[in-house]
Amino acid sequence: MPLQRRLPKRGFTPLKKKVYALVKLSQLEMFDAGVTVTAEELQRAGIVTKLHDGIKIMGDGAITKPLTIVADKFTSSAKEKIVSAGGTVQEPTV
Repeated sequence: MPLQRRLPKRGFTPLKKKVYALVKLSQLEMFDAGVTVTAEELQRAGIVTKLHDGIKIMGDGAITKPLTIVADKFTSSAKEKIVSAGGTVQEPTV
């Protein structure tokens, strides 16, 4: 029997898959109000160890302080919670 028929079929794995470092909103509560939170600030605080292909802010938890957050991706719930707390969301333009 040929080799391609003996091997299990697992599906397609993209070679250039993007992997983002995930950050929850509840982890951003440690920053002071009015601070601009960037990738470098997240690394200094120990929230993110590796940047991978960028940072994605997840909507888990709550945020009560107005922060300016600079990240590559945001979930829709995270954007709503940040704006309702008085903060701003900045995504880099491509």
